[in-house]
Amino acid sequence: MSSALTSNGRTLEPNENTALLSSDSQPEPHPHPHAHGHSDSKDDRPWVRWPSITFDLACSTLGRDYVNLLLVFVPLGIVAGALEWNSTAIFVLNFFAIIPLASLLSFATEELAAVMGQAMGGLMNATFGNAVELIVSIIALKDNQIRVVQASMLGSILSNILLVLGCCFCVGGLRYSEQSFNSTVASTMSSLMAVASASLIIPATLYAALSDSSAKEPAGNILFVSHGTAIILLIIYVMYLWFQLKSHSELFEEQGDVQPGRREEEGQAGQSEAQPEEEHLLNPWAASVVLVAVTVVVAICADYLVGSIDSIVASTGMSKTFIGLVLIPIVGNAAEHVTAVVVAWKDKMDLAIGVAVGSSLQIALFVTPFLVILGWIIDVPMTLHFQIFETVAFFISGLVVTLLIQDGKSNYLEGVMCLGMYIILALAFYVYPDDVGDNLGALGSA
Repeated sequence: MSSALTSNGRTLEPNENTALLSSDSQPEPHPHPHAHGHSDSKDDRPWVRWPSITFDLACSTLGRDYVNLLLVFVPLGIVAGALEWNSTAIFVLNFFAIIPLASLLSFATEELAAVMGQAMGGLMNATFGNAVELIVSIIALKDNQIRVVQASMLGSILSNILLVLGCCFCVGGLRYSEQSFNSTVASTMSSLMAVASASLIIPATLYAALSDSSAKEPAGNILFVSHGTAIILLIIYVMYLWFQLKSHSELFEEQGDVQPGRREEEGQAGQSEAQPEEEHLLNPWAASVVLVAVTVVVAICADYLVGSIDSIVASTGMSKTFIGLVLIPIVGNAAEHVTAVVVAWKDKMDLAIGVAVGSSLQIALFVTPFLVILGWIIDVPMTLHFQIFETVAFFISGLVVTLLIQDGKSNYLEGVMCLGMYIILALAFYVYPDDVGDNLGALGSA
């Protein structure tokens, strides 16, 4: 074969010293403007390059998940709210609009947290995952929908520790006979959850005691206790962040990186697929832009969603408690739900626990106290006084989860237990009336 090699315009005959696959012997490729599908991404003109890059990233981001097909409900929901369509149409359209927005929020958070480690990644995911509930609750609080706010907070906690965690255990249990996670971290989170449940039990029992006594203005006393408790819970949450990210960060980081692929030897052929480094579409700046943009759109959809609740209650007979406890958290927790289930399937159970239980802790120790303080500032009587049944439901759920995660291992049966507990509570809250104990009436007259 007499083919020649070309280098610098000279023709060289191959000999015994010529490498078979020499990089020097290959012809210099001529740059092509349409290579790799980025026709203008390497154009030096910024007004051409940046729109091209933005378009490519937008297509890649939106095309990664079928749930993004629901984004068509976003403009429909906003138009329905702006033009004051039927309240049921406004609620349904914005309900479905928030689901893909929550998924985008989760995706952008994962991209942003990719370089931050598992502890910081879980915290970031929980924080921005709870942005939906926080926005909905602030809007509802501004509209004096205290019942919706309280139900949304409690429902978000129950949804995370029972529904999301249960799905993680079930999905992971389908792939592995048993999964392990950091029992020290789980124990710390369980203890904090016990403190959070105590912060609700004390106002509820105190209100019952004050109502049966000759004490004056029990509602005012409950407000005083709630404000003080909220401040203490915020301090505890800040100390927990310092504990997690600074003083004892090694407890939250190490174990998750050792787990993937270890149990794939149980006849699983997927060890190789757990090993490669995942490719990330967005850099930190792009992810931050997506987070801000999606949060703004969520705020608009949430405003219309909350504004239609009164009409939905009047037309369907559903209670505000059920809407706040079950429907809104399902939408709001879509981000954590998707993320936690995906990482559980990948056997990253430390991250799954951090997202599911960590999100519940953030609601209990930060979001709820923050809303109490915000209500104090804007003169809305938001308290930590939940009804006895609601408080007991929270306590029992926390107890069940504590018993399940304290050994640092999980399987699909434990997931079924969590899901069963959640369905039982959802059925109970479906028939649970809004006016039990006349809580809001008493506080509203204070």
